[in-house]
Amino acid sequence: MDFKDGSIIYPLPDDTLLSEREGKWRINLPETYKEFIKKYNGGTPIKDSFKHNNHIYAIDRFLCILKVTGEREDEYYDIGVVRTQLDERIVFDENLVGTELLPIAVLFAGDFVCLDYRNDVEEPIVCVWNHEESSDLNPVTYIISNSFEEFLNMLTE
Repeated sequence: MDFKDGSIIYPLPDDTLLSEREGKWRINLPETYKEFIKKYNGGTPIKDSFKHNNHIYAIDRFLCILKVTGEREDEYYDIGVVRTQLDERIVFDENLVGTELLPIAVLFAGDFVCLDYRNDVEEPIVCVWNHEESSDLNPVTYIISNSFEEFLNMLTE
């Protein structure tokens, strides 16, 4: 995969940081996603568009995983930071411990591509979370693909 020059956010996450985040979020990230983020953390892909249900979506950038210190401007794109900002708008059950929707990319217009763990905690599907239609404890999502790998294969220029 090709990315726009200078768009990848360093330092790249290692297995220790990924494992720490998986524990915090109470999920297992797909292996293909882990390999992807260890190379392309927060990058903006050249092939940044995908079509689904006669709608064309454009990726602004993939989100990153960083050790957040509050000292870097690009921490704004950290998955944990975005997840906290979206808070109850990406949660279906306020009593749930763990993660059902994990934002992984920001789209133009404010929506997010998410890993959706609601039906399978081991192999999440990929969906688009709609920011305009979602409200507290009532996220609105559209299924895009059955896996992260399938999602990557959908991307075009």
